[in-house]
Amino acid sequence: MRLIIVSGLSGSGKSVALHVLEDVGFYCIDNIPVALLRSFVDEVLPRRDGVFENVGVGLDARNRPSDIADIPALIDKLRRDGVECDVVFLKADDQTLVSRFSETRRKHPLTNRDTSLAEAIAKERELLGPVINSAELVIDTTGMTVYDLREQIRERVGQRAPGALSILIESFGYKHGLPATADFVFDVRCLPNPYWEPQLRPLSGKDEPVKKFLDEQPVVQEMIDAIVSFLEEWIPRYQDFQRSYLTVAIGCTGGMHRSVYVAEAIAKRLTAKHGTIRTQHHEIP
Repeated sequence: MRLIIVSGLSGSGKSVALHVLEDVGFYCIDNIPVALLRSFVDEVLPRRDGVFENVGVGLDARNRPSDIADIPALIDKLRRDGVECDVVFLKADDQTLVSRFSETRRKHPLTNRDTSLAEAIAKERELLGPVINSAELVIDTTGMTVYDLREQIRERVGQRAPGALSILIESFGYKHGLPATADFVFDVRCLPNPYWEPQLRPLSGKDEPVKKFLDEQPVVQEMIDAIVSFLEEWIPRYQDFQRSYLTVAIGCTGGMHRSVYVAEAIAKRLTAKHGTIRTQHHEIP
């Protein structure tokens, strides 16, 4: 049995994630009480019923704090019992969450006459602390469209083969801040910068003229070789530790040229040995 626990902040996209899992064949239950999750698994696991081979459940802060605090222990117990259990946690920054609730005019589940939306969001972050600490995959949906989130859930979660490691190589710009969900971060700002070539400035690291420029720089190839060598050594360690997801971030100043080129090059090199590697570029529209 494969069990995907989808949790996260209200407004971050949990319902979207569950709908995607349902579309790819998962039996999904939204907002199941933590206290009933163990009972549900105990009920369906002995049946060996194909209907419950892949199950997705939504867990949010509408549980007793003591039950939420017990989630890490529950997950460990499920895994010891032979359940392949992944925890996917969705989050977004406060401004984005406030904006989404304003646009939809929906009520936050923790707001009431004495609790404002901002206070409810802060309370929810605190309550769900034990869950995010147990999450194997944390997705920040702050800058994502619904389509972006659907694609990432479908490719990284729904289509991940049992026991396989889902690897994401993402590029970013340091001037916009570090990605919060990366496992490894590599800084490539020391490499020759196509930005200073006027004809290359408006392009990205996926365009042929930029690729040609960086292909011809020996130090760029040395950097790629070094990063690939590092990852080749440590990816098996992650697999031995039974990790399901690995996110590698490559950063340059603006996130348009060097980091994009290097991310794509690393993904291409790793694909031959580790299967399809997903890439994501934060600064390319």
